[in-house]
This record gives sequence, C-alpha cells and structure tokens, in this order.
Amino acid sequence: MIILTLVVITALGFDFTNGFHDTGNAMATSIATGALKPKTAVTLSAILNLVGAFLSVEVALTVTTAVLKIQDKNGGLVSGVDSREAMVLIFSGLIGGILWNLATWLLGLPSSSSHALFGGLIGAGIAAIGVSGVNWNGVFSKVIIPALLSPIIAGAIAAMATWIIYAITKRVQRDKKEAGFRWGQIGTASLVSLAHGTGDAQKTMGVITLALVVHGTVTAQGVKDDGLPVWVIFACAFAIAAGTYLGGWRIIRTLGKGLVEIEAPQGMAAEAASAAIILTSSHFGMALSTTHVATGSILGTGVGKPGAQVRWGVAGRMAAAWLITLPAAAVVGAICFLIANTIGGLPGAIVVFAMLLAASGYMYLRSRKQPVSADTVNDEWDDAAAQLAADPSLKV
Repeated sequence: MIILTLVVITALGFDFTNGFHDTGNAMATSIATGALKPKTAVTLSAILNLVGAFLSVEVALTVTTAVLKIQDKNGGLVSGVDSREAMVLIFSGLIGGILWNLATWLLGLPSSSSHALFGGLIGAGIAAIGVSGVNWNGVFSKVIIPALLSPIIAGAIAAMATWIIYAITKRVQRDKKEAGFRWGQIGTASLVSLAHGTGDAQKTMGVITLALVVHGTVTAQGVKDDGLPVWVIFACAFAIAAGTYLGGWRIIRTLGKGLVEIEAPQGMAAEAASAAIILTSSHFGMALSTTHVATGSILGTGVGKPGAQVRWGVAGRMAAAWLITLPAAAVVGAICFLIANTIGGLPGAIVVFAMLLAASGYMYLRSRKQPVSADTVNDEWDDAAAQLAADPSLKV
C-alpha cells in the first residue's frame, strides 16, 4: 500500500509537470500577440484544462493497455511478475517522464510530455520483463505513427488557413485586422486548453488506474464496466490545472517568440488547427502529443504567411529533442527500476523517490539563475540570449 501511495503521488507530480510544461501549447501565441495578458492566459487555461479532463476517458483507457503488457487476457498479471514489481515498474516509468519534462523545461524546449511518460514506462517495462513486456503494436499505432503525422498535418492545415485568412483580409487595415483576430484568439486558445485537458490529464488517469488494477484495488473488468474511479478523475484534473496555472514561462517564450514572429491572424489559425486535431484524436482514443500538434501549427503559420520569418534553427533543436524524448525517458525509467529492484521492496522505492526529489530540486535551482517570468515572457527574441537562458554556464 505504501508503494501504491508513492505511485499515485508520483503520477500526480507528473500530471503537474505536464500542466506547466504544456501551457504554451494553448496560450503561447495569444500571449505573444497580446490577445491575453500572461497571467490571465494561464488562469483561463487552467480552468479549461480542469473542465476538459471530465469530458472524455477514451485516452485513459488506451493508456492502460496500449503501452505495457503486464496484464493477461483475464486481467491478472502476466507470468513472472508480482504486484509489487509491477507497481515499481509503473513508478519508475513515471520518474523517467518527470525528469525529462523538467530537463526540457529548464532548456525551454517544447518536447512531448506524453512521449516522456510512454518512454519511461517502456524503459521500465523492458528492464522488468524484457521486450515482450511492451505492447509494440499499441506503441506504433497509438504513439509513434501519430507523432510522425500530427505535426505535418497540423502544419499543413495551419498554413492553408493562414494563407486564406491573409488573402481574404488583405484590404483590411492592419490595426483593425489585429484587433479582430485577437478576440478570435481568445476563443481558439480556450478550445486548445479544453482539448488539452481531454487528452493529457487522461494519460495520468490511465497510469493510476493501471497501478490500482495491479494492486488489486480495482479490477480490469470493473474499469471496463464502470469506468475509472471518480477520485482518480478529480485528482488528475486538479493536478494538471494547478500545473497549468503555474505557467511554464520558459516554454511559452520559445513557442510564442522563438519559432515565428507571429501576428494575431496566424495565432488564431494555429490554435484552431491544433484544437481540431487534438479533439479528434481524443475522440478516437489516440494518445497524441499536443506539443507536436501545437508546434507544427505555429510553424505552418510561418509558412502560410508570405514574408514571415521562421527560425528553423530553433525548430531543428526542438525536433532533435522530440527524437530523443522516448529513448531518453526510457533509459531513465529502466535505470530507476533496476536501482529500486536491486535494493528491493519499499526501501528501493524510497531511494528512487529521494533521487527524483534531489534531481528536481537541482533543476529548479538551476532555472533561477536565468529566470523567465510573466513579466519577461514577451521580451524580443534574441538567439544569443535564448542560448544563455538555456545554458547559464555560457555566461562569462
């Protein structure tokens, strides 16, 4: 029961980091164009993430079965795995996801929280059971293929929408155009926040539910028949909302100022494209990365607007982070499992949990050397300054 409690606490901690890591997906462009003040934006996003978490559970049900094979056809544990080992596996995977989220937040890189979570679980699963412990069909169909296609589709839709918007409004005065589309951005950014809640909060719900099934608190059949435990839905909804309200200003700055010098019509096009794709994927139970969708949409607006400046160097660094997210989180998840399993039982879990707290504290203190806040998030982008913010050790 103590290990299960640690798993639930760690899962809610991941959900919290997911919130502030992904706030920029919904609100970065609205903040950059001045449609919403920074604090107002994160408050609105937090409320809508909270509401969105209650709208659907399809993604949560996907997460319980699409990544790991630790349950047999009857809902019991696979041969050779006991409940304590399975909970340590889940616990270790969550730690892999949290540490990758914090590392990329420190660097101001909008990577995928979803892929960090799945990578951590995959690595811990391989360390515990072997490659047979991973549902590779589910990983490819529900995670990898959507990850490859979603930014391309989002970028194409946003580019087309941007081109159409500027073509239709080319005779409208710039000031009037900006003012009108800023109002539109409030609506589309709100829709992205709502969509984010329907997708990302559910991933943590699925992980906690899987741990409860492993522990025997609930049964797999009971989840199918009666749905997720109500307290799990409420806890995850409030955790992601709290993280969103904190505001991941470092990532908001990269998305809002670092990729494209964005205007209100582009912002509205990007947010509308993102919301449509995320809501569609949530309906079909696909654990899509909102970061990939939002980034693809923002880049698409730069392509769709004639003469727009796109910083492909920044986009390249983000793409590199995307490629290594799954394997990097998997390595951390595997190492954490091996450490916990070698020490054994509750002491092993406590040691790994202490490592998580120490690493998290270090990254937080490191971030204070070059802070980004609501007051500085809209400062003009400068590549040298951005590199310094990402790595304070460069300062002479």
